[in-house]
Amino acid sequence: MFRNNRADFPKDFLFGTATSAYQIEGHGFGGAGLTHWDSFAATPGNVVRAEHGGRACDHYHRYAEDLDLAAAAGFDCYRFSTSWARVMPEGRGAPNPEGLDFYDRLTDAMLERGLKPCVTLYHWELPQALADLGGWRNAEIANWFGDYAEVIMGRIGDRMYSAAPINEPWCVGWLSHFLGHHAPGLRDIRATARAMHHVMLAHGTAIQAMRALGMSNLGGVFNLEWATPVDDSEAAQQAAARYDAIYNGFFLGGAFHGRYPDLALEGLEPHLPKGWQDDFATITAPVDWCGLNYYTRKQIAPDAGPWPQYAEVDGPLPKTQMGWEIYPQGLYDFLTRTARDYTGDLPLIVTENGMANADVVTKGKVEDAARITFVDDHLDAVRRAIADGVPVQGYFLWSLLDNYEWALGYEKRFGLVHVDFETLKRTPKASYHALRSALTGVSK
Repeated sequence: MFRNNRADFPKDFLFGTATSAYQIEGHGFGGAGLTHWDSFAATPGNVVRAEHGGRACDHYHRYAEDLDLAAAAGFDCYRFSTSWARVMPEGRGAPNPEGLDFYDRLTDAMLERGLKPCVTLYHWELPQALADLGGWRNAEIANWFGDYAEVIMGRIGDRMYSAAPINEPWCVGWLSHFLGHHAPGLRDIRATARAMHHVMLAHGTAIQAMRALGMSNLGGVFNLEWATPVDDSEAAQQAAARYDAIYNGFFLGGAFHGRYPDLALEGLEPHLPKGWQDDFATITAPVDWCGLNYYTRKQIAPDAGPWPQYAEVDGPLPKTQMGWEIYPQGLYDFLTRTARDYTGDLPLIVTENGMANADVVTKGKVEDAARITFVDDHLDAVRRAIADGVPVQGYFLWSLLDNYEWALGYEKRFGLVHVDFETLKRTPKASYHALRSALTGVSK
């Protein structure tokens, strides 16, 4: 059982769960176009067992069952993403009627169950046709993304409780273009600098497009990772500061201050597109809230190689199935620092938090005590931040379902609900039942 429950939080505090389109829907259905993730997964060595999102959890056909589970757990909100390639198979031009109809049905199904729809327009499944044109390296992508925002929100935007353009800009930019771990799998600093900037420009363009449609309660969603120096040396302190600037400060600074940190620019500025400073008027389009996705911290050591001259060092704390250290203090630190340094009185939402756990199904039951402890400890951090005056207004657990975990295939399980990827049977885990009791007072 959870020691935290709904009564421990302010009356209007929102609890939700989150998913993403490519990870659960099944991209082989409903006329969706090819994405760069389909191509990335089809390339040997990129994804565990070359697994892909063609079927995933088959949420495209089973969404009613999945939303029943979200509603029965007592969640107020359901955070989902729309697939650009499902809505516009070529990324531009004629929309796909089946895709628009699906998100129409999905939205109505949320509302019928009393779930507030919280949409994210992009969770990494770039249409392959746009990837062929350079993808996030091409400055035109901001306009293409704005057009996509108009098409999908022109259909369902009137029923959204909240909306955000892009999930986790760091992953879209740095992880995918510098580290090469996600599609398109590049390791190119010039591509990285341009992708990071164009992601921010697309964010602001979409905010403006949604405002023009009359939408409100718009925000940005940023993944943040706390950087701890490996020791007290000046070199380690500087390495951790550089990590923090690239991972966290670049995106928050761009969105809320209209500038990028010097420690990030020292390596990226020579590769940014001409006239990049002129884009901040769009990048800083006002938002109504700021979302924080938080999972872990990294211990950072100096590295003698080329910029950025840092290295991740294995830390001493307990780790999740992903190998990520469990560090709830980092969530408190980010909530307090974000409010202090970037957002002021703007509402903050924990838009993702959760852990991967190696589930074992025994006699139809899934025990995951570690997940209960993880969530409880992070809810403690949220409560501390609220007590210290930080305007935190919601917490979303990642994820409702076990799903396609990108380059790691279907091995890493983040869900409150276990999915048998052979039969697609859903089995609520112990954490689901405990959370249901905490949110509704109804035990299993």
